[in-house]
Amino acid sequence: MKKETKQKKKNRNIVYTVSFAIILILTLLAAAFPKRFGAYAQSIYDLIALNFGWLFLMIVFVLDVFLILLAASRYGRFKLGRDHEEPEFSFISWVGMLFSAGLGVGIVFWGVAEPLTHYLHSPFPNSIEGQTPEAARLAMGYTFFHWGISQWSIFAMSGLIVAYFQFRKDRDGLISTAMEPVFGETYRRPFRNIIDILAIIATVMGIATSIGLGILQIAGGLNHVFKVPNNAWTLIIITLLMTFIFLGSALTGINRGVKWLSNLNILIGSLLLIFIFIFGDLRFIVETFTVSISEYLSHFIQYSLRVDPYTGNNAWIQQWTVFYWAWVISWSPFIGGFVARVSRGRTIREFVIGVLIIPPCISFAWIAGFGGTAINWALNHNDGIEKIVDKDYTVALFELLSKFPLHEVTSALAIILIFTFIITSADSTTHIVSGMATGGVENPKRKHKMVWGILIGAISVSLTVAGGLTSLQTASVVTGLPFSIILLLMVFSLMNALRREHIKHFKMTHIDDEKDFSKTIEERESDNEM
Repeated sequence: MKKETKQKKKNRNIVYTVSFAIILILTLLAAAFPKRFGAYAQSIYDLIALNFGWLFLMIVFVLDVFLILLAASRYGRFKLGRDHEEPEFSFISWVGMLFSAGLGVGIVFWGVAEPLTHYLHSPFPNSIEGQTPEAARLAMGYTFFHWGISQWSIFAMSGLIVAYFQFRKDRDGLISTAMEPVFGETYRRPFRNIIDILAIIATVMGIATSIGLGILQIAGGLNHVFKVPNNAWTLIIITLLMTFIFLGSALTGINRGVKWLSNLNILIGSLLLIFIFIFGDLRFIVETFTVSISEYLSHFIQYSLRVDPYTGNNAWIQQWTVFYWAWVISWSPFIGGFVARVSRGRTIREFVIGVLIIPPCISFAWIAGFGGTAINWALNHNDGIEKIVDKDYTVALFELLSKFPLHEVTSALAIILIFTFIITSADSTTHIVSGMATGGVENPKRKHKMVWGILIGAISVSLTVAGGLTSLQTASVVTGLPFSIILLLMVFSLMNALRREHIKHFKMTHIDDEKDFSKTIEERESDNEM
């Protein structure tokens, strides 16, 4: 037993040390050579997006189809927990938590910037001209696609397999453990360590991208509205303040700081959305939501598998869809872990339907509200809002809010919302990464939270200062590529595990039936003798 304990501790130390060292080296390189790092980041991003863009598209589409079929299959009745275990949270609380997961810093950043950019630069430039009603319809439909079922199928797959093994099979929450049905329960430790290291690095880079986007948007908003200088020092100060707060929240425990901040996020986000419904064109927003759903569903397969090998012109897909899928894949261990944690006791069918429908609908409402209002303004007011946003994505939300009353108040609320979203995400990720780095423990020690929290803050600001959006996109694509293969293997792993459980359950039921039948015969013979 002592040997096993020492060996497990040694393996945990390897995963911890190697993951920490790789992220620290990247942080130091980005901080020491920001311009050169940014240039290399652009080259790496272009190389991976060009050669492996098709792989990201295929894997995500496979996940979409697999999860829908799984929910409809006989395996959908299996619970993420014991057979008679009730859900840990009520349906209303569960929906509220999925709401918090669905409305994050990413959708606040891109909710206005993406539709306006697609409206100005059409995704299909050869057939649809930009800055036209047709371009507006296409822009909204494509934005719905990027924030719809495909994005959440990635989170659902990662969360489903962790929840199944952790809550139903009483195993740890490590990705390497979830791979046992593919490689065997005794597959070699070096491969387990590699999988866990990749999961940690992918998660840290994914959250660094989200934090970086938020930092850029806060700095852009402060400059646009309150004329605060938008430079490296502003980014550093925002990051230091954010790191200090989220570390304090993380050290109080995940059930205190995160819960309070999540409620604040929902309140501020709801207030801003209600504001835009009241002061914007509500009929236009509702009609935009309706037609965008139609556009999204009508072109789902086309958008999911869109590549052009004949002309080789895949630049737009590489810049948008490939980046989104890589970013989401890299961040999937975190969001997946979160939705798994709050879904204990629910069936696989409930989990898949809930995760694939509730968060996307929330995202659609936000995009229709803010993105639709921005499109409406661009169509009916010739003041060049789309060109302003095209030059700087970070000011998109604030430029839109400046068109309405109380814009200083709503802009301040938006900055607070982004800030609290960053803190909530960083707090939760620090907890999950610390657990992953220490052997999958549910409640990691404070000292580990402190170490990983500081490192997450450092890599976020280093990438942001080094190359801005390009470095952040590169971090997601580079870490998302190897983890996308692991995500695909999860499909086979989960199916093998479910098939084995179904066969085992069938055999046990058959044996019980035979026992009952034999017992009945014995009782009849006994009655006859009497």
